[in-house]
Amino acid sequence: MPPRKTSSASGSGTRRCEFCNSPSSAKNPVFEIQGQDVCANCVRENEEQLAEMLVSLRADDPTAAPDDAFGSTPMGMAVDALVAVRGGGRSERARAAAAATRPAVRAVPSPKEIKAVLDQYVIGQERAKRVLSVAVHSHYKRIFGAPAAAGGAADPEFADVELEKSNILLVGPTGSGKTLLARTLARLLDVPFAIADATTLTEAGYVGEDVENILLNLLQAADMNVKRAEKGIVFVDEIDKIARKTGNVSITRDVSGEGVQQALLKIVEGTLARVPPAGGRKHPEQKYIEIQTKDILFICGGAFVGLDKIAERRSRDRHFGFAEGAAAAAAADSGEPAAAPRAPRFETEDFIEFGLIPEFVGRLPVVTTLDELTEDDLVRVLTEPKNSLVKQYRKLFRLEGIDLQFEPDAVRELAKEAVARKTGARGLRAILEELMTDLMFEVGASTKPDGPAAPASLRSLRLTGELVRARLDGRADLAASLS
Repeated sequence: MPPRKTSSASGSGTRRCEFCNSPSSAKNPVFEIQGQDVCANCVRENEEQLAEMLVSLRADDPTAAPDDAFGSTPMGMAVDALVAVRGGGRSERARAAAAATRPAVRAVPSPKEIKAVLDQYVIGQERAKRVLSVAVHSHYKRIFGAPAAAGGAADPEFADVELEKSNILLVGPTGSGKTLLARTLARLLDVPFAIADATTLTEAGYVGEDVENILLNLLQAADMNVKRAEKGIVFVDEIDKIARKTGNVSITRDVSGEGVQQALLKIVEGTLARVPPAGGRKHPEQKYIEIQTKDILFICGGAFVGLDKIAERRSRDRHFGFAEGAAAAAAADSGEPAAAPRAPRFETEDFIEFGLIPEFVGRLPVVTTLDELTEDDLVRVLTEPKNSLVKQYRKLFRLEGIDLQFEPDAVRELAKEAVARKTGARGLRAILEELMTDLMFEVGASTKPDGPAAPASLRSLRLTGELVRARLDGRADLAASLS
């Protein structure tokens, strides 16, 4: 917990937090924990230390009963504080109380539960979501899961078995959902999450960012809490951009390609890394933050343009004779429609030929491919997720007093435009911004504390496919369609 600042009571009698001096309020209540007044914000920031205190209190009183029986005991007050900052009622109290007897155990959702949450935010990519759900469940079960068997004692057969982590490699075109998958997983598991761009990394000693700066981003996401950061998720985007520039031996160093891969090896596998607290370059007299990376899950993603051709060439080289041509001719003679081409299955040799070194590929054992989103997928992306773009723009225009409605053919027209631009789901927002910017300029109203009240009746705008196409072609003005 942070050092104490002031006394808990002010002249007016309002209870104040002894650590940040915040007064008690409905949004930030003050609790009494072991004779100290602590506000909800401080409890939330020091939740792990409070959980450790629960364990020590339990050790002092092993006969204490769970759940509501804690009452006004010190343990009960600590449980009450955890319940308040986490939300919930009796069930949350039971979970907080259980933490006192099982400090290392944390509820890890099952693969089916993880996939159900991913389905709410990510459209399509069924195979990728199943692979990710199993990999993430196994990783955090290894960290938070109960080591004891059902009988309550550890199984001696596996007492010396240490589970190693399995990092993940996502291969898919731009806008297919790689970053969204990783961010949704971090939100679900309530762990720190950081996104790093591999294109800015260089080998140590050269212009650019050192690989340790990836961990600094994770520390900042964890509010510089090292223990919490050591269980986080790092998404390294554009990992294909650090491939070796050529397979030939060169007299010059590949400082942004193979050099970065070699620098990432130990961090991705698990090591005690030394991170400069302010980022930038290391120097001998600098103080460092030490962070253990063996429990950090690394998810690497990239488009890997051209990898499919490498895989197809490898597959084609393994076929001999006329068997494949004969099978195709037989299918044509039967009049049956040709089967849809299957996505190539990538193997280690494909990534090595692309430019990744074998040691780096070996540290990413879980590989899954994301498909390019079809027009139907993009229609679903626009309408189905909890935070879909259609819902966002409807809310935005409602704040301006406009009831915005999207007809099905309008949504379809937006998806067709994204397919034509080959920008995937990420390009949908750019298309909508292009569609709506001039209208927002015309109807946007300033908001003042003492300004006029919102209009009693809403104006309406119904977008059709024809109107969307005309606006994207510069032949229509949406403001003229307001009613």
